[in-house]
Amino acid sequence: MTHLVGDSRTSTAGIPSGSLTALPARTVVRMLGRGEVSPLELIDAAMDRTARVDPVVNAVPTLCPERARAAARRLTDDVGGLGGLEPTAPGWLAGLPVLIKDMTDVEGVRTTYGSPIFRDHVPARSGLVVETLERRGAVVLGKTNTPEWAAGGNTFNAVFGATRNPWDTRLSCGGSSGGSAVALATGMTWLATGSDMGGSLRLPAAFCGVVGLRPSPGRVARAPTADPWSPLSVDGPMARDVADVALLLDAMTGAHPADPLSVDAPAHPFLAAAERPKVPVRVGWSPNLGLWPVDPEVAALCAAAVRRFEDAGTLVDDACPDFMGARAVFQTLRADAFVTAMGPMLDTHRDQLKPEVVWNIEHGLAQTQADLSEAARGRAALMARVAAFFETHDLLACPTVMVPPFPVEHRFVDRVADTRLETYVDWLGLTSTLTLTACPVISLPCGTTAAGLPVGLQLMAPPRAEAALLSHAALLEGLLGRSATPVDPRAPG
Repeated sequence: MTHLVGDSRTSTAGIPSGSLTALPARTVVRMLGRGEVSPLELIDAAMDRTARVDPVVNAVPTLCPERARAAARRLTDDVGGLGGLEPTAPGWLAGLPVLIKDMTDVEGVRTTYGSPIFRDHVPARSGLVVETLERRGAVVLGKTNTPEWAAGGNTFNAVFGATRNPWDTRLSCGGSSGGSAVALATGMTWLATGSDMGGSLRLPAAFCGVVGLRPSPGRVARAPTADPWSPLSVDGPMARDVADVALLLDAMTGAHPADPLSVDAPAHPFLAAAERPKVPVRVGWSPNLGLWPVDPEVAALCAAAVRRFEDAGTLVDDACPDFMGARAVFQTLRADAFVTAMGPMLDTHRDQLKPEVVWNIEHGLAQTQADLSEAARGRAALMARVAAFFETHDLLACPTVMVPPFPVEHRFVDRVADTRLETYVDWLGLTSTLTLTACPVISLPCGTTAAGLPVGLQLMAPPRAEAALLSHAALLEGLLGRSATPVDPRAPG
């Protein structure tokens, strides 16, 4: 029998569905602005929910409540614009507690990158994303679990262990922003950050029934990084619905001299776009991007979801850019990025790197300049074909993940239906292919399988078109109905 942690059949008490932690982030921010609740009360509420839920799912291994309370007190004193804060800017969070993926430094807080090499690492300065969020009124309450060096789509590491999917704790929550997705799905936080190279914001969002947005490169300024000129990896927002993702994106955006790709915040807030859903004229749909095997149930659920656009008058057709060569291009560029970021560790800490990371670095070291040049040309041709597609379409839609959540003990997916996958990252193909386009991509819940597991749908818009993407995604979310989160973890019994 399956039971819920917190229901009358367990020894752990749940919390009422109408509690603070179940409210949308934008509602709580408005309550903060009106003085109806304080940041300290929110910290207490989040800590209480985390104490009840996290022992089951292991999503938030590091908490910093005293740092958060001190920040909340300073924030209360600084409201009005003192201390460098921005209370009138879009994305002002007014003291809302947030969680930060453990790939991003937080000053004075243990930050491991999921690696035993950095098991006891405490950075002296926060990463740029955290500094930006704190300047806009966020209160950092803790760090969320990630795979070692964010590699692979299953959140486990040798430091903290595995994070479990709250919809069925026997299963993977995805990754690499898996801890953030689980914390959101279970109501431990209102907003959480993630990062995304091959799908790390989108994949766990799909597996956990929440929303993850991969922004255009430069939309969220990030530093320090090993290669600030690379468009492959980005930081971005996660939340339980589209409008809350837009709120967090507003809080994360803006140009910064430390990031040469970064761009100014838009003239109009992203939240305003999400709160005014607009009907796209034409949406292209593909069940597999012409490249990848997809579980039939996942494909059917996503096809039915995208057809809901037709209820609003959108033309949905079976159209997709030609993504020929995308697999090879991504594998080459990803391996090169691993050499840039972690190559020296292969000599100094090889025995403390997981096999998949070693494989990625060695693959990159074995590549030639001809390989890199061919990948660059392939990506350029692909982006030209994507640009041509967007001359006639507003969005491209496809499934987020090839498969539903799988057993947490499996390191990765090596087979889909009758197709054997060649590498440990091939099962991320639906997300990694879209990474190459430099377009903003959102994953939103679009239904559940017969086993009750969430499925996500990706929507991609032209480069820098986050506002349109959020507006269209909010429309579809309204047509489909929001995911039933937060949930209490479902444990087999």
